Amino acid sequence: MTSSQKRFIFEVEAAKEATDGKPSAGPVYRSTLAKDGFPNPIDGIDSCWDIFRTAVEKYPNNRMLGCREIVNEKGGKYEWKTYKEVYDIVIKLGNSLRSCGIEEGGKCGIYGANCPEWIISMEACNAHGIYCVPLYDTLGAGAVEFIISHAEVSIAFVEEKKIPELLKACPHSTKYMKTVVSFGGVKSEQKEEAEKLGLVIHTWDDFLKLGEGKQYDLPVKKKSDICTIMYTSGTTGDPKGVLISNESIVTITTGVMHFLESVNESLSEKDVYISYLPLAHVFDRAIEECIIQVGGSIGFWRGDVRLLIEDLGELKPTIFCAVPRVLDRVYTGLQQKLSDGGFFKRKVFNVAFSYKFGNMKKGQSHVAAAPFCDKLVFNKVKQGLGGNVRIILSGAAPLASHIESFLRVVACCHVLQGYGLTESCAGTFVTLPDELDMLGTVGPPVPNVDIRLESVPDMEYDALGSTPRGEICIRGKTLFSGYYKREDLTKEVLIDGWFHTGDVGEWQPDGSMKIIDRKKNIFKLAQGEYVAVENLENVYGQVEAIDSIWVYGNSFKSFLIAVANPTQQTLERWAVENGVNGDFNSICQNAKAKAFILGELVNTAKERKLKGFEIIKAVHLEPVPFDIERDLLTPTYKKKRPQLLKYYQNVIDEMYKTTKEGQTSGQ
Repeated sequence: MTSSQKRFIFEVEAAKEATDGKPSAGPVYRSTLAKDGFPNPIDGIDSCWDIFRTAVEKYPNNRMLGCREIVNEKGGKYEWKTYKEVYDIVIKLGNSLRSCGIEEGGKCGIYGANCPEWIISMEACNAHGIYCVPLYDTLGAGAVEFIISHAEVSIAFVEEKKIPELLKACPHSTKYMKTVVSFGGVKSEQKEEAEKLGLVIHTWDDFLKLGEGKQYDLPVKKKSDICTIMYTSGTTGDPKGVLISNESIVTITTGVMHFLESVNESLSEKDVYISYLPLAHVFDRAIEECIIQVGGSIGFWRGDVRLLIEDLGELKPTIFCAVPRVLDRVYTGLQQKLSDGGFFKRKVFNVAFSYKFGNMKKGQSHVAAAPFCDKLVFNKVKQGLGGNVRIILSGAAPLASHIESFLRVVACCHVLQGYGLTESCAGTFVTLPDELDMLGTVGPPVPNVDIRLESVPDMEYDALGSTPRGEICIRGKTLFSGYYKREDLTKEVLIDGWFHTGDVGEWQPDGSMKIIDRKKNIFKLAQGEYVAVENLENVYGQVEAIDSIWVYGNSFKSFLIAVANPTQQTLERWAVENGVNGDFNSICQNAKAKAFILGELVNTAKERKLKGFEIIKAVHLEPVPFDIERDLLTPTYKKKRPQLLKYYQNVIDEMYKTTKEGQTSGQ
């Protein structure tokens, strides 16, 4: 690593050579923001309950949770509950939980889209030391049933429209689950169905009355107590229950706040956050805990991605967390507006963009780079996100560099990319504001973890090489306490205090991390060559004519093939220019279109100097993007490879049958 530039990490332990079957490991590094030690949580904050309780004491009249009132099926103004109002409901709800016989250490499921009742239920669990177990929306009935039984959930809070889904998970779940509470009302036929299944089902208001006149002492919460079991979807096998302690969450909120303070973007009670990413995932949960800690406001979306921009306009949030899928939509929408806007508008935009981006590359902050252009040209983009956003934070999956750089210029705010896992309680790396060199990376470590790379000899990744590459390993108090009832799986990944992520990273000279591969997504071709498939998908993913690609090969075949989702606009434009008629679906089946996309893929492979066996020999064009509905992606948009293979088996077989090893063809 060169030392001629800024460096955002420092070494705390030396590298280790390989010993007794253990691979070599690079030095242990820490963020320079922690050069005086990791930041300490505020005195008296030992648990999630303390985060909320102290916020209520400090900011009783601040707006805490807001929802849009619906007038004539349209969204109206946000209506707010203050911290004190929320606290009073939480105490009532806690008394009701206890009056049902739910004790400290009991398991409580929460199932549904983000809403005030979700947070209120979670805080009632926090108050009484009850494990909060989110049941996710996107996991389907089989997984909901699995989680209820595996975690031994005895009571579940559920969004009104999810009640039928939850009842589908019965009767197998009723061994443990005895009570269901709706976030709203309950239909009479649902009450009857529940009774037949041996369940008691309450409306929200009725359940709140159960605890009236009863008072239960709140147990003392310890840092090491588990506050939530988050089930991760996993690309294979059953979901795993990740045990997250109070200490993990308190540590992460402290780290996030210290990080933002260090870059002059401190969180405060004036901050407004839009809650739409699932609270069942740790990314959103961790950020909402940070907002609560400073007495900020959380406004909920209406649950429809097509109305998200409208919700942003009404709420005017200051912090916007997103997954790449959402930012892709924002980017595509802006590109569409530009191409519809006529030559002159495009020209002005392009000149302004080049000027501002040029200045940012020279090291100027996004604020100072082109204030004139911001006011005249880019302000519309800012207003589109409500007008007050100061930080966009992208997580859960890699954000394409061209989208990240575009938004850094036009959104008039900091665009940061982070990396973390459920097991590390979200944020582990995050890029720094105004550091353009960090494009395409996930930035340096956050200031409360230690990081090292461990060599992966099978894949020829060397943590001690001149460009250190290897499996990312994390150590620190943010780490999970194990997989629930799966000591075997815990031991596989938690070794001597180090969590092995399965992701392969590459240190950059400035101390940023670049995610380059996934350890397990490796297979052998017939000639014995190893293929690291995620790495290849990242390379092929740079092709502008495609949105997504799944690369496939196996040890009985000597070459790779792929299924790609073409970019509709690009392919339709190509079709017009090349005299290919028909709608998008029929263009995707056209041999010339396949040859065009395959040509683009092969050119990229050659430009990036891929080895011969890494070049795709045939491609199938799939007009429908890979999605969660067909079980082809996990809820965080990672590819489910076994399911993709099952779904496209006939297409794969056909491609292998009709493609000779030496040729390249479109299928």
